[in-house]
Amino acid sequence: MSLFKRLFGGKEPARPEVEERSVMNLKIKDIVTYDLQDYEVVGKLSYNDHGFKWTAYQLQGVQDVIWLGVEMDDELELGIYKKVPLKLQEPLPKEIEYEGITYYLDEKGSAIVKGEGRSQNVDGVKCKYAEYYDEEDEKALSVEIWGGDVEASTGYSIEEYEIKIIAGSN
Repeated sequence: MSLFKRLFGGKEPARPEVEERSVMNLKIKDIVTYDLQDYEVVGKLSYNDHGFKWTAYQLQGVQDVIWLGVEMDDELELGIYKKVPLKLQEPLPKEIEYEGITYYLDEKGSAIVKGEGRSQNVDGVKCKYAEYYDEEDEKALSVEIWGGDVEASTGYSIEEYEIKIIAGSN
């Protein structure tokens, strides 16, 4: 036995198991690469509307913040969203025009939200939501109502192969 093993013990510290990541189990501090940019997962919102569930991850980049929406419907649906300065109030209209595009109401409801990371301040809060799409179903407008605050984001669908994930924690 070597001198170091006698002094400090013979066992190496156990390495923690790192769970393989996917868009379904991202964690705070993970790194997501999208469109040749790296983003850190800094917030996570898990929505539950009477058993219908989806997740939004807040991704902090060097220059901007984007949201990765993840939903398992009949198949995996992913979207990239950015907040936009759109002034809305209740009741929400059936059509919204923003930057020359008309968005049409597709669905609305309310969900209980579980928040993590930067989003932990809304943990347990009920949120109203509405989803709008353009005529071609290529662009989306997402509206969320948090108490009296109305937030809007525009987005579009992406494919899972367009992102890469690096685990930042166990």
